[in-house]
Order: sequence, then C-alpha cells, then structure tokens
Amino acid sequence: MEKYSVKAHQIISEFGLEVLYGPEGYLEKDISSTEVNRPALPLAGFYECFDSDVIQVLGNVEYTYLGGLSPERRQESFERLLSEPIPILIYARGLQPYPECMEAARKYGVTVCRTQEETPAFVAALAASLNVHLGPRITIHGVLVEVYGEGILLLGDSGVGKSETAIELVKRGHRLIADDAVDIKRVSVKTLVGSAPEMIRYFVELRGIGIIDVRRIFGMGSVKPTEKIDLIIHLEQWQEGKPYDRMGIDDKMTDILGIRVPSLVVPVRPGRNLAVIIEVAAMNNRNKKMGHNAARELADKQYASLLAQQNNTNKN
Repeated sequence: MEKYSVKAHQIISEFGLEVLYGPEGYLEKDISSTEVNRPALPLAGFYECFDSDVIQVLGNVEYTYLGGLSPERRQESFERLLSEPIPILIYARGLQPYPECMEAARKYGVTVCRTQEETPAFVAALAASLNVHLGPRITIHGVLVEVYGEGILLLGDSGVGKSETAIELVKRGHRLIADDAVDIKRVSVKTLVGSAPEMIRYFVELRGIGIIDVRRIFGMGSVKPTEKIDLIIHLEQWQEGKPYDRMGIDDKMTDILGIRVPSLVVPVRPGRNLAVIIEVAAMNNRNKKMGHNAARELADKQYASLLAQQNNTNKN
C-alpha cells in the first residue's frame, strides 16, 4: 500500500505550535507515521522498540522524570533521544524546555515546538489529525452527498442519473460533497471519509446543461468539504426478471480499504423518484444503527403469528 506524508509546517500551523528551534528546511520535513509517542522509556535508556519516524511529545511525567536527573545524566538522555532522526519534539502544557534539550536539538538538527494544551488531549488530537492526513486512500467514480446527517455514496454506470439525483437532493435541503470523483480516506479502523478533488470541488456536470457550480447557485449551505461514508447505494438500470431485494433482512456490505460499509442496490427506471428513495434509505440506515430493523421486526411478527396458529391447530 502506498505510503503518504504530511509536511511539518501543516502540523505546526494546524495546532498553532510555538517553534522553539527549527533547523534549516524544517518546515518542509516529511512526517509519514500516524503514531504519536511519549518517550518515557527511551529517556530512561530503553530503545529496543523505538520508532524514530514518530513525533515525540513530552508531558508532565517525562518532564518530572528529567527534572530529577543530574544535568549530566539529563544531557545524556537528550543526546541519545535527539540523535535519532525524529521529525518533531513537542513540549506540552507550556513546559519550559531544558537547556540540555535545546543544546542537543541544535547539535542534531531536531525541531522543537511547544503547545499550551494538556498532554493527553493534545496527543489524541494530533493522532487523529495524522490519521486523516496519512490514512490509505483511493479515488472512486461516484457521487457523495449528505442526507439527514448520513454520508451516502452513490455508485453506478455513467449516465445512470447520479449527478441529477444529487442536484435533486440539494434542492431538497441536503448537501453535496463530491460529484464524479470521490477521494476516500480510511481515517480509523472503522471510518471512511470522502471529499472531492480540489480541482472539481462543488462542480457538477449535468448532461444537456454542462458544468454548474453548486455552491454559487444553491448557496454555501448546499455543500460540505468532507463527510464520513455511512451507506453505499449502487444505482443500476432496471433489469426485468432480476430478483431485487424486497425485504432488506440481510445486510449487504461493500468493502472499501478494508472497511465493510452497508450497501444497497436500487434499480432505476422512469417514474421512480430516486431522491425520495435515497432519503428513505438514509433514514432507514440511521434506524438500523440505532437497533431498529423494520424488515426483521416484520419477519419476527410473521413468525410469531405462524407459531401461534400452529399452536392453536395442535390444541384443536
């Protein structure tokens, strides 16, 4: 799988980090690991499992440990840590960096920054951001819309009506994220997030009309830069005789980047209001996530009714 990177200046700007020392070219340094480490064990001398590609964060625990060391021992700890090619060393809680740290940082060319944020909250936010920046990704031909808070990915052959359906949904108060091409990132072990390529963001192609700018025609409230993917709907031309699902008891899934997403197949033919169907699909998907499955509830009622009839027959 292709490995991605993010520039140091993007992380520094995103989190408003104070740069205490930056070697030449530090803003363009590539960060390629989604992990964030608090180097308590390395500072104590244990480097067996140390990953030098990871951003290191010093909090109260590490700072207090270092404060209990002699200046000579503290210098040894920083010399060993910063001799590794770590991308950035960050002091949390506004802590004042030790002189031995700054000396070693200048010697080995390691960027040192500071944040005023609490350590656990900052580490969690930084790890989440790195997952977004560096997560595996693919680009899929389709349309992504937000309907009642659900991210709906519309797939199907060219000309099946994906863009027209998206415009109808926008007119009904929902929001467009991407048309034609959807960039999808895996930002956690269970979450996919979609967005539009920068070049075509908020543009839609309508056959017979051409390219339109949804943001300018329908307003800022009609678009959104990113959205998680909660449901995939495959649109296809109606095929007579094909056994389309009429109950929806069994949950069908589509695998994208190793994450299984609920999916439906919706046949298209004249007279079917796809926008309304997709609205109902979005609300039904939310219902299922809340533990309510109408198809299963109906099946359970039918089974209970048949069981009761059978019991009555046996009694007679």
